[in-house]
Amino acid sequence: MLVGVPKEIKVHEYRVGLTPASVREVVAHGHEVLVERGAGAGIGMTDEDYRAVGAEIAPSAAAVFAAAEMIVKVKEPQAVERAMLRPDQVLFTYLHLAPDPDQTRDLVESGAICIAYETVSSARGGLPLLAPMSEVAGRMSIQAGAHCLEKAQGGMGMLLGGVPGVDPAKVVILGGGVVGRHAAHMAVGLGADVWVLDRNVDVIQDLWTQFGRSINTVFSTRDALERHVLAADLVIGGVLIPGAAAPKLVTAEMVREMRSGAVVVDVAIDQGGCVETSRPTTHADPIFEVDGVIHYCVANMPGAVPRTSTFALNNVTLPFVLNLAEKGYRQALIDDPHLLAGLNVHRGEVTCREVAEALGYSYTPAVEALAL
Repeated sequence: MLVGVPKEIKVHEYRVGLTPASVREVVAHGHEVLVERGAGAGIGMTDEDYRAVGAEIAPSAAAVFAAAEMIVKVKEPQAVERAMLRPDQVLFTYLHLAPDPDQTRDLVESGAICIAYETVSSARGGLPLLAPMSEVAGRMSIQAGAHCLEKAQGGMGMLLGGVPGVDPAKVVILGGGVVGRHAAHMAVGLGADVWVLDRNVDVIQDLWTQFGRSINTVFSTRDALERHVLAADLVIGGVLIPGAAAPKLVTAEMVREMRSGAVVVDVAIDQGGCVETSRPTTHADPIFEVDGVIHYCVANMPGAVPRTSTFALNNVTLPFVLNLAEKGYRQALIDDPHLLAGLNVHRGEVTCREVAEALGYSYTPAVEALAL
């Protein structure tokens, strides 16, 4: 199979779909890899690094899309990239379609086979291709929140961990999954007063086992959510429903009642955000203010640390890339129900129930789509 790796073009997105080490593995399995010129520059990898492991360097994204049987990316294809997709071409990347009707429409119309990293599952019930980026985003959320609490950024002028004799910031983390755990780890390390809310008792027990009394765990009810959010200095939104739009846990009314200069970091923004007043931002212009509350809603947070993020992502995506290349997409999907869960769009059919329900498409189960 000819695998194509275009350069990412989302604002301040520096990750790349395959590292040179991953390309070497793909080539060793008898496949060809076409990498767009400069695609690895953001992680410190040159075109010569890719040539040395057997890749061919293409002069443009158009050349990559025109030749490749499978496109391996990091972020969702932008409009100009979606226009280059062709029927039966495989796209393997993050998609986050539920809150993105324009992208969904274009992918449906393209006739391509679109497999989303974020809905590929595992035997343990997790989301293995989303997990490493959730780890990065969870950790970065505390860094970003601490920075936004500075007065110069519009925050209340508070040091996250306080100092002797001065209280630390109250950090409220919505969701105790991968994002929440890693956010808690960073916040505890900085000395913050950390509260994690979740509706899953098993998750709460796991957090207690991991952190003990260094954090506070709360079963999430409407009353608890409102009480803790309104008292927070920093709110981290880390809830996720696989494939679906994030639930709006923090209402606009709650934001109006929050403390002036408080900060919201909505890590769930890729799936539409869990704060009603959130809207996607970029690394170039990451924050905005609503009713005195600073919102940080960058939709590709891990793109700011592309070297760490790319290597972590490749650790989990490479086996699937090899499987798709070795068997062809159809057989690879049939043989692996967890990879099959990643199929979101197939030849004009929406094959992810949550996306279909969110955007009003008819739903075709992935198994049925493959049989057509």
